[in-house]
Amino acid sequence: MKADAPSTPPSPPADPAGGRFPSQIKFIIGNEACERFSYYGVLGILELYLKERMNMGDSGATEVVHYFGTAVYFLPLLGGWLADRYLGRYRTILGISLFYCLGNGCLAAFGGARAGLFCGLALLAIGAGGIKPCVSAFVGDQFGPQDERALTKVYAWFYWAINLGAAFAFFVIPMLRRQAGYKWAFGVPGIFMALATLIFWLGRKQYIRQPPCRSSESVGLGRIFGYGLARLGLCKNSLTPSLENDARAVWRILMIFVTVPVFWALYNQVNTTWVLQGNSMIPALRWKNQWLLNGESMQSAGSVLVMIWVPILTLIVYPTLEKMGIKPTALRRMSAGMVLAAVAFVGSGLLQAQLDRGAQLSIAWQLVPYIVLEAGEVMLSATALEFAFSQAPPMMKSIITSFWLMTIAGGHFLVAAFTSLNENYIHARGAAQFYFFAVLMFLVAAVFMGCAAAYRPAESKQTA
Repeated sequence: MKADAPSTPPSPPADPAGGRFPSQIKFIIGNEACERFSYYGVLGILELYLKERMNMGDSGATEVVHYFGTAVYFLPLLGGWLADRYLGRYRTILGISLFYCLGNGCLAAFGGARAGLFCGLALLAIGAGGIKPCVSAFVGDQFGPQDERALTKVYAWFYWAINLGAAFAFFVIPMLRRQAGYKWAFGVPGIFMALATLIFWLGRKQYIRQPPCRSSESVGLGRIFGYGLARLGLCKNSLTPSLENDARAVWRILMIFVTVPVFWALYNQVNTTWVLQGNSMIPALRWKNQWLLNGESMQSAGSVLVMIWVPILTLIVYPTLEKMGIKPTALRRMSAGMVLAAVAFVGSGLLQAQLDRGAQLSIAWQLVPYIVLEAGEVMLSATALEFAFSQAPPMMKSIITSFWLMTIAGGHFLVAAFTSLNENYIHARGAAQFYFFAVLMFLVAAVFMGCAAAYRPAESKQTA
């Protein structure tokens, strides 16, 4: 028996159709809500901290935030590999969480110096990135192979918990920063990360733990890329038929994921360019001589909107479409999410055009593109978690989830690269920047729809 497997694993739910989840799900979702509070608590104040306290300016701050995001969402590949091949998901999550706590502590104690800042961000990237694919896949591990309907619902509510943590973080941490300074604003997220680790540990006796696979009969990263080279005629294919089927399934998934970074290049700007835009607008909701809604705290509205959109789409829109004979498959939902992101950036561009002409706009106007963008996020991101888990070969679920998260890294990198190119060569300003991303997203959405139409899932997987 593998060390990662409990002596008597709990059974899958007897009646998944009844809407009841396994009892251990509450520990995983509680852990995710607290961990996301910790991550977004730091992210929500980072742009203005880098711009104003570290004197990096608009472009410098935006580049650093997005390079940090690139690292956070690239490192899931390491976490997924460790989980699938050596430690198992449970031990990987528990161990890497310690790096997370150290990163928060470093920012709180030494964030005022550049060395302390970058050390803290590096530790946070290792922690947040390393556990991310493992937690997403660990949720799916708790369900039996026939629980497709329950799996769809749990990923929707898992995503809802993510945004519950983010909403509180985006609202509370900027207020804490104004009242108590940056040390507490960076320290409180560290307390929540310690709480997240404790909650996860409390469920240890109830979890279903899939053991790592060290067998030569599993298809690893080297074999995946070797298969790709063989298909291009650059080397010989030495895989067995079983491994070749797994490698083929992985490449089909990657072809779906390849255009998704552009979506994240738009969405990730809610923490940078949309904060800067909101900071130039008139704050709203004054209480006790303090504005509650400003460029930073508006980020919480996005998370609240996700929590509203999840039940609306899951319980009303998708079932209604099915009754109308329109099946909202995963790839169709993701396609719609991309189109909505482009529409949202048209809206943000229109707002910026007004600001460029000297208009004084209330930040409440930013809610309009937020509403559209967050609907698109739920359609694409919550759906993709389900898609990545359901389509992955059995022994590669963490790694495939990490490939999905790398699309977010690609989005962060694209924003940082475009920002640097614009600052040094193009010098576009104002609304033109938002319109550029909108047009790019419309074009890429069309390419994605073509890839989705050509996608053929493996026979043993559910239809996408």
